[in-house]
Order: sequence, then structure tokens, then C-alpha cells
Amino acid sequence: MTLLIERLTPTALLPSYAHPGDAGMDLCADETCCLQPGERAAVSTGLRIALPPGTEGQVRPRSGLSIKHGITVINAPGTIDEGYRGEVKVLLINLGQEAFEIRPGMRIAQLVIAPVLRVAIAEGAVTDATERGAGGFGSTGV
Repeated sequence: MTLLIERLTPTALLPSYAHPGDAGMDLCADETCCLQPGERAAVSTGLRIALPPGTEGQVRPRSGLSIKHGITVINAPGTIDEGYRGEVKVLLINLGQEAFEIRPGMRIAQLVIAPVLRVAIAEGAVTDATERGAGGFGSTGV
């Protein structure tokens, strides 16, 4: 399967897998910005992608940025729909205690390409019983 990628700027870096077997490829910033504690920003990657049919792109946080600096993806995982053709931007927030500077080329998120199931919608009563039933948040124990 191939992911077609277009660089929108000459400085944009193509995503890449850091290690064999990695699920996500690193997305890099293509701009400089500074996130103050509590601040959020849509950070440019300088890339546009064409996802293969039947897939989505999931933008996920990088664990190292999250644990060391409190930098995470706001809407994790962010979804890139198959038909989207705009620039890929990463919605970051600084949950840390100090300002965090983002520089071009910095790995800021991961991109996972995943299959998507499309379902038909049918209206009707949901009557099949399950072990969980209507148990919601926290209902399965501590």
C-alpha cells in the first residue's frame, strides 16, 4: 500500500518510521512556534497526503514529548479523512509547566494509517442482552 505525499514547502520533511515494525511514522513541524503552558496551536507540517481508499490517518501524540514536556495532541487521535486534501496540521497543546519551543524538523506527532469500516445504518430497537448491558464509565471495576 502506498501513501502519496506532496511537499507544500521545500523545508517540509516526509514522515518516516523510526524503527522496523513501528505502527506510526513521525510527523515533523515545518514552522517555528512557542507554546506557553495551556496554549494550543495548529502546527504546520508542510505536507498534503492522499490516503489509500478505505483508510484514515490517525494523528497521535509522541510519548516522549508527552511525558517529558506535557506536549500532546488535543484531539488524540486526530482523524484525517480519506478525501481530505488540505495541509496536514497537528493540533498540539502544552499541558506542561514551562514554555515549549517547536522548531522546523522537530518530530511532533505520529501518523498511523488504519483501515476504516463503512456501515449501513438501520433504525430499530436494540434488544440483544450483553454481560455489560448499559454499564457506563467505571462500571467494569477499578
